[in-house]
Amino acid sequence: MLISALADVSGTPAATIKYYVREGLLPAGTREGGNRTSYDDSHLHRLRLIRALLEVGKLSIGSVSAVLEALDDERPIAETFETAQNALSRDAVPGVSEPGAESYERADGVIERAGWAHCGDNVGRRIVAQTIDAFAKAGHPLTDDYLDRYAEAAATVASADLDAVGAIADRADRTELMVVGTVLGDTLSLGLRRIAQAHRTAERNLR
Repeated sequence: MLISALADVSGTPAATIKYYVREGLLPAGTREGGNRTSYDDSHLHRLRLIRALLEVGKLSIGSVSAVLEALDDERPIAETFETAQNALSRDAVPGVSEPGAESYERADGVIERAGWAHCGDNVGRRIVAQTIDAFAKAGHPLTDDYLDRYAEAAATVASADLDAVGAIADRADRTELMVVGTVLGDTLSLGLRRIAQAHRTAERNLR
């Protein structure tokens, strides 16, 4: 298909498609006679992935580039997963001050009580510490029970993610779902949490 058809099918302006090509996010099309360039379904698939990462996942162009590069390099799933986590986390909490030692200790306590291993250098540890810090500075320090219940919910969500990934036989599709689930799963969790909060508030008749 020509770029005009790709734009129509994807709902993405031709100028934006050309920009993604220039930035290395989208592979160039196949040059034909004259100034004609053709694209295929692989371009449409990649374009939809790019837009999902940018528009729903709220990643920066640089982070999307890092995630797609990891996918294209066919790295081990664990490495690709780590790249996606780092990209999402970098864009989710930009410019936040370094947490204090006490907040890191409390984050480590949550990890230890949950029985999670191999998490010492995970970017999530810093995010948890930052959040604990922010709650305390806002005058609402979190209790261990509150943190542990969040950890329990997170473990349930992580199991759902990996169950979905494990059900896919094709390695490329499995890796892509791991990345997409990491980036878009946070947005899904946010939406469901909002709904659940509204439901529980009404259910408990809080005033």
